[in-house]
Amino acid sequence: MTAVAPHRSRSETLPATGRWHAISPLLVAVLAAAGAYLVHLVFIRTGLGQTVDTAAMRGGDVRHEQVTQVLSRTLQATQLAALAIVCLVAVGVGVLRRRFDLSIGAALLVVVANVAVQQLKAHLDRPELDGVAMPNSFPSGHTAAAASVAFVLILVFPRALRGALGLLGAAYVAVVAVATVWAEWHRPSDTVAALLIVLACGALITWVIRLRRSGGERPSITPARVATLPLALVGAIATAACLFGLATVAVSERVLPDLVSGRFAFLTGVAGILSAVAGTFYFWVRLTAGDPLAPAQGGTK
Repeated sequence: MTAVAPHRSRSETLPATGRWHAISPLLVAVLAAAGAYLVHLVFIRTGLGQTVDTAAMRGGDVRHEQVTQVLSRTLQATQLAALAIVCLVAVGVGVLRRRFDLSIGAALLVVVANVAVQQLKAHLDRPELDGVAMPNSFPSGHTAAAASVAFVLILVFPRALRGALGLLGAAYVAVVAVATVWAEWHRPSDTVAALLIVLACGALITWVIRLRRSGGERPSITPARVATLPLALVGAIATAACLFGLATVAVSERVLPDLVSGRFAFLTGVAGILSAVAGTFYFWVRLTAGDPLAPAQGGTK
């Protein structure tokens, strides 16, 4: 007589590492959302935060001809129609790969992230604590649009390309974010918050895809190291520079006036943007390098 194996639930058969792999995107989403809230709390709801943020925006008087051209052309290229075309291409790639879950996820990521950013910008108030009468610009719509497009391209393309796409996407989004501050459309905190909101939305979608495909093969994330190692290095250096710059600009604004120049404040904002770009793309490449893009057993890669 053949013995019948007792039924086990998925949670009982999934090893501890598998369970962690399944919930890690949710943890990233929560941390990213909390980070965006913290940025709002510090740089919008406090007088010193507003002052430092505005000083960084107003210090972007870049006169180098080539730098100015790059920033101007990047802003001009970040148009809704162009970004929509890229999104359609990303969805089409998912369809051609017979990965309809990725196509749907890509579309949802773009819609949800950009709607969330626009709704927050429309409904959040900005108390005038720094003496500058400027309407609320938190978070940055341009940065969110650019980041969401870069994220969906990484999401839908084969994993062998995701590391390279991660580096290219991070470079493009960094230029867009810096350009919006240089043009005085946004303060640095606007762009940092937008990046974190896009990461939170993307991580939630990744979590859903992982739940759907749990039990499938989880490929190696070796190709992602092309991006994660440089991103980690840039992020560490930029974070250290940003923290030092923020402390120095704060002292200049409150204790020793004219201790640093407006250009120094702007470069501090740039360091903060680079830190946020490197961090968000690092986590996104890591999240999309494995399980969410792996087909279930016997599926198409």
